[in-house]
Amino acid sequence: MSRLNPRQQEAKLYISGPLLVLAGAGSGKTSVITRKIAYLIEQCGYEARHVAALTFTNKAAREMKERVSDLLQGSSTKGLTVSTFHNLGMNIIRREHKTLGFKPGFSIFDDQDTRSLLRELLIHHEEDSDQADVIAGQISNWKNEMIDPARALSHAAGPEDVLAARAYEEYQRSLRAYNAVDFDDLIWIPARLFEEHPDVLARWQSRIRYLLVDEYQDTNLSQYKLVRQLVGHRGMLTVVGDDDQSIYAWRGARPENLDQLQKDFPSLKVVKLEQNYRSTQRILRAANTLIANNPHVFEKSLWSDKAFGEELKVIHNRNEEAECERIATDILDRHLRGGIPFKNFAVLYRGNHQARLLELKLQGFQVPYKLNGGTSFFARAEIKDLMGYLKVLVNPDDDNAFLRIINMPRREIGPSTLQKLGEYANEREVSMFKAIDELGLESRLSERSLDRLRRFSRWMNYLTEQSERADPIQFIREMILDIDYEGWIRQNTASEAAADKRVQNVWTLVDSVKNTLERLQEDDPDAGVKEAISRLLLIDMLDRQEEEDDSNRVQLMTLHASKGLEFPHVYLMGMEEELLPHRNSIEEGNIEEERRLAYVGITRARETLIMTLASQRKQYGEKIDCAPSRFLDELPEDDLIIEGLGDVNEKANKARGQATLSGLKSLFD
Repeated sequence: MSRLNPRQQEAKLYISGPLLVLAGAGSGKTSVITRKIAYLIEQCGYEARHVAALTFTNKAAREMKERVSDLLQGSSTKGLTVSTFHNLGMNIIRREHKTLGFKPGFSIFDDQDTRSLLRELLIHHEEDSDQADVIAGQISNWKNEMIDPARALSHAAGPEDVLAARAYEEYQRSLRAYNAVDFDDLIWIPARLFEEHPDVLARWQSRIRYLLVDEYQDTNLSQYKLVRQLVGHRGMLTVVGDDDQSIYAWRGARPENLDQLQKDFPSLKVVKLEQNYRSTQRILRAANTLIANNPHVFEKSLWSDKAFGEELKVIHNRNEEAECERIATDILDRHLRGGIPFKNFAVLYRGNHQARLLELKLQGFQVPYKLNGGTSFFARAEIKDLMGYLKVLVNPDDDNAFLRIINMPRREIGPSTLQKLGEYANEREVSMFKAIDELGLESRLSERSLDRLRRFSRWMNYLTEQSERADPIQFIREMILDIDYEGWIRQNTASEAAADKRVQNVWTLVDSVKNTLERLQEDDPDAGVKEAISRLLLIDMLDRQEEEDDSNRVQLMTLHASKGLEFPHVYLMGMEEELLPHRNSIEEGNIEEERRLAYVGITRARETLIMTLASQRKQYGEKIDCAPSRFLDELPEDDLIIEGLGDVNEKANKARGQATLSGLKSLFD
């Protein structure tokens, strides 16, 4: 976008107080944020180090920072903060670790680390470890709502809440012993720090003198509080958001935070960005008509000066197989006859399970596709466990890896033992692994606890010697057998089939280390396991970066994952009651969020939109009848072309199939 429109320009220039930019889908909000940052630095006297912009994904933060750098070619961006909320929180904790009582180099627990620790705590107290996932979710909600363990326990309504609150209390104690925080702590801890230490808050307010926040409708309570604290009474704040695109209530997002701004900042100015630069007028009319059924604090209506565009198609199919085949053949037909690149198509759905059959159909028609949202090989629990062992072998000072493996499988080394070990290591300023063999530890631990720790230490030191002397791959295999990791997997996996897959992953990792080591030694005969492990981790990071490439493949993703993206041609599949809106949302009365989800799906489309549904689907092996989504009835009828069931649909399918075959033949003529 070379020039800002009048509303965008108004948002960019307003710096005399708090500002809410109500930015509709495709209205160029990133241009407003990046140009406002440049304006603040170039023309308003702000030094880059006193400006901060926050968003929710690393990709969005990278893009924003690159665009600001391009705009500020003649000015310095040194010290400019453009990051996710969690990166900012991590930097605050690092800088203030002494006040918070952490030692430098604290570890960050991911979801799998959290669930593993909770399972251990539940087993230690002879509770059902299968509850770990539910309790982890509850703890996350409590942290997002700024509720500490004591308050959670005092408000517990029943036995399940009491168990969760007590697990929360011990979980937090264990994290502290491990010198660790979890993902939610990255926001919660800074917010509590600022609340309890006004001097620290004043220092950060002096550092961040103008704050910009993207996707504000996705903030939870703790994120809102952090923003409110940093801004203080100055009100030097610009937030950009859209209540119609708030689709993350399930992870704590509060669209009402937009309304709360008016209460906290009575002088709040509101600028609406309603010109859409993405979609045809017809697509926007459908989106506006649908979302008008939701209540609004702020009214807005998207418009476009693009062409009116093609009608939206609604295609009824007999069953899910016919639905997936129709999507696959339609994409292939439009690719062959219209010359449309595969990368211009996206198929969106409510749940990941909907993609399984679609993948088979696309493969059958040799349509290349990219399935978004898959789990990285190195993110799997069993791989992280074994990589933890390998990391400690090559770097005994890696406390995070040490904590992951010390009780996996269980060695009867309890949280209190690890807490005392962590405190001792902190005082001595050594790693926990090195602290095990220090004489001073004998005064802190019982003989029995110390013996268990030192048996583990001796075993790890033996493995380290073996890795340097013997065949490194053979020693890794022996290590896996020594700890009976396969037995551990089978005891802690719900089904035999799932356990088999996890065991296979373990031996795949061993093969990967072997192959990587062999390739490295072709160029460097002295390369060892340490180099092979480092190379594997780098390969994984590069693979994940490659997922963002622009290769010529159809994009498959959930509606949630599609937010912020756009595609020329969009298929919205599964437009049925109990799919969209989802059954759980219907039962819980969350139809408004489901409608926003449908709105997000519609506004991803630039040129064409096709919505599909099935009359029957299989559920637990039985056919069930499906009803069309209520959202279809809320779309403007004049803008829809409906394709029905029966003979007409069969004939159309055959005709299209014949046309597709003819297109294929013409490629070889």
